[in-house]
Amino acid sequence: MTKKTLYFIVKFVISALLIWLIAANFEIGSAAERLTEIEYIYLLGVFVVYVVLLVNNTVRWQVVLNAIHAHLPFTVAAKILYISMFFNQTLPSAIGGDAFRMFLSRKAGVDLKGAINGVMLERAATVTGLIFLVIITQPFLLARIGDNPVKYAFPALAVIAVSGLIFLMLLDRLPERLQSLKVVRGLGHLATDTKKLFLSPGYALKAVSLGVLGNILISFAAYLIAQSLSIEVSVLDCLVLIPPVILITTLPISIAGWGVREGAMVAAFAFVGVAEGDAFVMSILFGLINIVFALPGGLLWLLGDYKREEVEEVEADLTDA
Repeated sequence: MTKKTLYFIVKFVISALLIWLIAANFEIGSAAERLTEIEYIYLLGVFVVYVVLLVNNTVRWQVVLNAIHAHLPFTVAAKILYISMFFNQTLPSAIGGDAFRMFLSRKAGVDLKGAINGVMLERAATVTGLIFLVIITQPFLLARIGDNPVKYAFPALAVIAVSGLIFLMLLDRLPERLQSLKVVRGLGHLATDTKKLFLSPGYALKAVSLGVLGNILISFAAYLIAQSLSIEVSVLDCLVLIPPVILITTLPISIAGWGVREGAMVAAFAFVGVAEGDAFVMSILFGLINIVFALPGGLLWLLGDYKREEVEEVEADLTDA
């Protein structure tokens, strides 16, 4: 059994166990009845928001690439991002969406360093934007959760995020005797590119702002999903509660966030009086919509006529880099 297979099995078990434990706390039948009464006009709105989100995320990735002197045309970058979304949602146990994004970037003419660092730093900008949004909305969150120890978690996450960026910038200061190692040279390149992005006010402001906007769009999509199920929450509720949920689901311990997202959603929306079953169904529908929206990315992959040998070759390059 390979490490990838074992990792997939562990993540699958975690996802299945979490979903089972959550669903065991309420009558699944009555909660599922909401799915038979969906107002589909709201779901159409969700897909419109997701199209805007794809544009936003493409521009954010382009900003990062431009900062590190790597470039992709908008249409090419959007296509690559859409394909990577498909693999993130449907094949999280394989190479992963980010690795496919690196592979396709290289195919489009970006060098290996730019392909790897561009994706890693785009992720960093996204998480930084997410944490900024969590901090901005924290006063509203505290008004809902009261004197709960969880209120200390988000300032701590902000400190961790800033510390992480500083750490990335210092990776080029490793001892000279280690510079002969390929991995150390790669970390040095990452440090240089991190400085190019986050120490340049123009690029940093654009990337982080687009990270904030992306998470606002996801929160609004969640609000529309709640409305489609006739769950009584406000836009502000979703803007306050969804960012922490997204932050938690970035933990790579489950299949595409399944199970972790449901647990976080149930816990978060309990603060605004949403029943466990309703929050659970809302989260399940959220995940299903993610998959449906990502499916055309698989078609783009098939139409690209990429060969498995090419993927394996680039995967080897990424592993060695």
